[in-house]
Amino acid sequence: MTFKELELIAAEEIGMILKVLPSAIQEQTTSLVITYQAKPEDEELDEETLGLFEGNSLLEDPDPASLPRIRLFLENLWEYADGEMEDFRDEVGTTFLHELGHYLGWDEDELEQKGLG
Repeated sequence: MTFKELELIAAEEIGMILKVLPSAIQEQTTSLVITYQAKPEDEELDEETLGLFEGNSLLEDPDPASLPRIRLFLENLWEYADGEMEDFRDEVGTTFLHELGHYLGWDEDELEQKGLG
């Protein structure tokens, strides 16, 4: 599976998720940037990281110099799913929703309570 193929599948999955989110949350995602990378390139990240939220959450003051961003690491997600397409789609969705929860201001305990831990 090529990176481009994984990217198209991930973007499709996230598009479907965004369409079914409550409208209030949909509106809050308009300034959220979603990017795809094969693997983390930052030395401070674990090489097996699946996703990452960066920037200020909605509970913090916005930083005009840095838009909030979710990065998904598609090759890691594909490996985590053992190359199974349905599992890959599920994990893309789960990872995206977990990182979206951070954007909404939820901490790890709240994410766990909502089944996104």
